[in-house]
Amino acid sequence: MKYHPIDNKLFIKNRQKFTAQMKPNSLAVFNSNDIYPISADSTMPFQQHRDIFYLSGVDQEESVLVLFPDCPKEKHREILFLKETNEHIAIWEGEKLTKDKAFETSGIKTVYWLKDMEKVLFEIMTQCDTIYINTNEHYRSNVETQTREDRFTKWIKERYPAHSVAKSNPILQRLRSVKEDIEIALIQQACDITEKGFRRVLEFVKPGVWEYEIEAEFMHEFLRNRSKGFAYTPIIASGNNANVLHYIENNQQCKTGDLILFDTAAEYANYSSDLSRTIPVSGKYSNRQKSVYNAVNRVKKEATKMLLPGTDWAEYHTEVGKLMTSELLDLGLLNKADIQNENPEWPAYKKYFMHGTSHHMGLDTHDYGILTEPMQANMVFTVEPGIYIPEEGFGIRLEDDVVIQPTGEPINLMKNIPIEIEEIEEIMNA
Repeated sequence: MKYHPIDNKLFIKNRQKFTAQMKPNSLAVFNSNDIYPISADSTMPFQQHRDIFYLSGVDQEESVLVLFPDCPKEKHREILFLKETNEHIAIWEGEKLTKDKAFETSGIKTVYWLKDMEKVLFEIMTQCDTIYINTNEHYRSNVETQTREDRFTKWIKERYPAHSVAKSNPILQRLRSVKEDIEIALIQQACDITEKGFRRVLEFVKPGVWEYEIEAEFMHEFLRNRSKGFAYTPIIASGNNANVLHYIENNQQCKTGDLILFDTAAEYANYSSDLSRTIPVSGKYSNRQKSVYNAVNRVKKEATKMLLPGTDWAEYHTEVGKLMTSELLDLGLLNKADIQNENPEWPAYKKYFMHGTSHHMGLDTHDYGILTEPMQANMVFTVEPGIYIPEEGFGIRLEDDVVIQPTGEPINLMKNIPIEIEEIEEIMNA
């Protein structure tokens, strides 16, 4: 891995929090992701399943974590099953976790090779009543591919049909949404790498560059700072491309007078950051662009102040909508008649600001979190209002990542990344 080792006390504590929520005499299993094929002998780069990483720190394929806190045999209360490593594998694929290294990474003492899993599972399944399966129940989930976790769930339910089945996901949704200090530090590291990429790009952009050249500048800076790269597919949208919310082609030339909307950020140690900025190709915003930009920035600042313990996510978005409505009236994009005649299910402001303002962030860019439950301290949220005006040929989105505090305003993990018009113009024209 490119990243520095993570203190295993994080994973030890995460397991303790999870097992404290399990039913008596129950067992939970977590699988790594597959390495997905492309064609022939080509594969996609491996990405670890975030749940097994959260609970163990293990970051390789063909790994399985078993938690059985009430097991009569103490050594089987936490078990890692790993792909067996040897000299041949080390030569052809690189070094895999040894049993000693797995303990150092995870704090788990009992490590078996994967070939022994069915035998060990049979023993411990005879000693438990309930098995926790790990399903993906994120509100944005839309997965058609059968995962390794899916295959295991099918197998275990067929092999042990008399056991009760429970779900890990509701526990993980709540646990993962509230970050430990070590996690916040890792997200901060991802944000700091993102800052380096953005500052590099501010000095690079000029009329005539191509969106993909800007993407390459970001990637260069991310990789040289121990990131695997982008936390999500980057959006580098010049001109009217910014009005396509998930524009990812990044294949157009940047023209004089246009704006470029970036939604690009680095990962670090599997933790995400999530940044949006909008900059002028020519290094100077027009008066109209400034007016819209400052409107978005004002909404962002006021929305950030609302992210407090106890805040209801849906009510928060209603209040942000009111802020945006006022700004759009001042910009002449809406009039009073638009507001009076609006559909309550799709308010008038959504013509120009059609997406949400905030989502949980962490190991996943759209991280776990139950949106019907009040916000809590140490949750990390994005704040990302935008105004999109196809008829004027530009769109503006501004986004930072913030940590909710027990009292007072959230801490902005991206406070050092330029956002004010004056600072951006100064750097671009230095």
